Amino acid sequence: MCIINLIMSRITPSLLPRISRLLNEVGMHLKLARLRRRYSSEIVAQRAGITRRTLSKVEQGDPAVALGVYARVMQALRLEDDLALLGADDELGRKLQDAGITPKLRAPKRASVAKVETVQGRD
Repeated sequence: MCIINLIMSRITPSLLPRISRLLNEVGMHLKLARLRRRYSSEIVAQRAGITRRTLSKVEQGDPAVALGVYARVMQALRLEDDLALLGADDELGRKLQDAGITPKLRAPKRASVAKVETVQGRD
């Protein structure tokens, strides 16, 4: 049984320290919002449809917790409108757009390249 747990354990990719700090801050903000509302962790976890342990991980900014779980906690705290603020002020994207830099186009799929070669071979 121990071997199965080791195999099935989730491997979390490493994050940049700055991203880890930001996740910790998000978790801290959610915990402070819960405490300001005087909600117990049990109530918020129940409303979000998660366990208290998962809520604890969210409040610690655990990167292994899915974004959807963060969203459900925010919904339980009536902060779901704050999700719209993620990426809303894309300063870098606007600068690139103003500079006229366009993203690279994707290469054609291999299947369509094979079709073109087949069609050319018929001529």
